Amino acid sequence: MRSIAEINDKIQRRQAVVLTVEELKAQVQEQGVTAVAKQVDVITTGTFEPMESSGAVLNIGHTDPPIKIRQCWLDGVLAYSGFGAVDLYLGATQVADYAAGLGDGMDSEELRERGGGHVIADLIAGKAVQLRAIGQVTDCYSRSSFETTITKDSINQFYLFNPRNIYQNFIVGVNGGDRPLFTYLGPLQPHLGNAVYSNPGAISPLMNDPNLQVVGIGSRIFLGGGIGYVAWEGTQHFPLQKRLPNQTPIGPAATLALIGDAKQMDARWVRGCYFRSYGPSLMLGVGVPLPVLTEEVVAHCAVQDQEVVVPIVDFSIPRRVRPTFGLVSYAQLKSGRITIEGKSVRTAPLASIALSRQVAQELKQWIAAGEFLLTEPVAPIPDDRTFIAQDRRGTQIMLE
Repeated sequence: MRSIAEINDKIQRRQAVVLTVEELKAQVQEQGVTAVAKQVDVITTGTFEPMESSGAVLNIGHTDPPIKIRQCWLDGVLAYSGFGAVDLYLGATQVADYAAGLGDGMDSEELRERGGGHVIADLIAGKAVQLRAIGQVTDCYSRSSFETTITKDSINQFYLFNPRNIYQNFIVGVNGGDRPLFTYLGPLQPHLGNAVYSNPGAISPLMNDPNLQVVGIGSRIFLGGGIGYVAWEGTQHFPLQKRLPNQTPIGPAATLALIGDAKQMDARWVRGCYFRSYGPSLMLGVGVPLPVLTEEVVAHCAVQDQEVVVPIVDFSIPRRVRPTFGLVSYAQLKSGRITIEGKSVRTAPLASIALSRQVAQELKQWIAAGEFLLTEPVAPIPDDRTFIAQDRRGTQIMLE
């Protein structure tokens, strides 16, 4: 029907017809897939949810005399320094180090609930961050230590490089045991006291391109309020997950690795967070535009919450493969209650549905204003990845 070049020409002339995915779903119900496909050029999707497999690359610039950093803390959070002399990688879930110190004005409780995601968010917000580094002294790097404060404007590169974002689908977490559990989905109350789901369902970006036909390596996206790109398949990418006839997966499936300039991001869409007794993470807004190249694109985007399912997983069993209580639709989850073995269980999303909608709306506005052009993928996301688990028993060393 269309090419990306044709759509970009319409965007530049501000003549492109852009709908958020929710607007598209409503319009399809009124007019049908074929009619809507003839009218619409771009569909915008969005999500705002914790994405713990995220982090930032920073280059702080060389000191005088120069230093080869081998240990470094940013506001007391350890950053990885095992590559270039002043290159760092700060992981979103890295916890603050009590021994490293945080500077003035931060108490122990704040320290316990602070991690890499908070430091990344502070830098994006323009705040100053304390840096403490220990160097390896060599003939070309004579400095042994360095302390300063940095901002995003006082360093060279500062970009997010996230190994795994926007799961295509995920799970619902429950607790069938007799004590509270503190998990990456948040607190799970005993005796099926609550159920938590992380994916926003039928509005989630990859749920609307289930076979990754229009999203690929090099696709331009909305990342943290700035422009980013799909860099690669994400870690734990599992496109061979079982699927319904509408091609949506019944559990965790495709993932994407994303990259984008953090200096251009907006603090509204990048926020540090903390899960009680689990650790820090990063809330991140991601929006993916789907070009209407064929009628099939619209057909996939027409999927509704009642047509997408997710497994209910019992976290009280401490194993990699946990028992499930079957599948439930996102429509049921969003109603606020589901029934598990005859018991009514309250539900809550980990993703912000309201902010997910706002991401899609903001991306729509960018495109409609001619400020955001689409890109042709340079390669497809692999569709044949299996999921490898470490099931071999490790060697046990007996100490006498």
